[in-house]
Amino acid sequence: MSKETKALKTANTLRGQIEQGVYEAGQKLPNENDLSAQMGISRTTLREAIRILVSEGSLRVQRGSGTFVADPMYRTAQASLDMNDMKVTLRDLYEARLIFEPAAAALAARRATDEEIGEILKLGEEVQRHIKKDPSGEARIASETAFHSAIIRASHNEFLANFMPIINETIEKTFALNYNLDVIAEDAYKDHLLIMNFLEKRDAEGLRSAALIHLRHALWNEDISLED
Repeated sequence: MSKETKALKTANTLRGQIEQGVYEAGQKLPNENDLSAQMGISRTTLREAIRILVSEGSLRVQRGSGTFVADPMYRTAQASLDMNDMKVTLRDLYEARLIFEPAAAALAARRATDEEIGEILKLGEEVQRHIKKDPSGEARIASETAFHSAIIRASHNEFLANFMPIINETIEKTFALNYNLDVIAEDAYKDHLLIMNFLEKRDAEGLRSAALIHLRHALWNEDISLED
């Protein structure tokens, strides 16, 4: 499990504890050493999880005093601001993906070895299983990243491979935004089938179009416009 995924999982756990009243509004969290030991994680992972929760307004840091659970009014106001900021970031990420990913997919259809196509199809089936089982779960996030990154690698263009972190960041921020995830999952399931079918047939232009449709669906479902 990547450091980013561990941090997101930890943030989800802490958020759940706040929602369940384990930590109440205004309460100070245990110090870093104690809390990381309680949760069985490293201090680095805990710091990143706290950063996620601070950015979404669930926690607030008072310099010199510690980290506290934010009151509901603060969380509501902060969440509204953060959603707008997140959408701006996601817009830029999707814009970048629209530039390189469909072209990379077309190259993959032409250049991938039979073994690579077989592996991508296996990864695709794994994503589909996770979408059906738990569309917003950690395994879904990891499998989605692996599937799309494998297609980029199969383009056999070393420069394009440098863009894989953009895919990872887009997927993680999409789930962190937590907006319309059920609809996103429904469209993603259908889009993945198209992508896998065109890849298996080595239809480069079909795969280019399928990748483009997949990204466009994500933009629509997350209510993100590239026209601004």
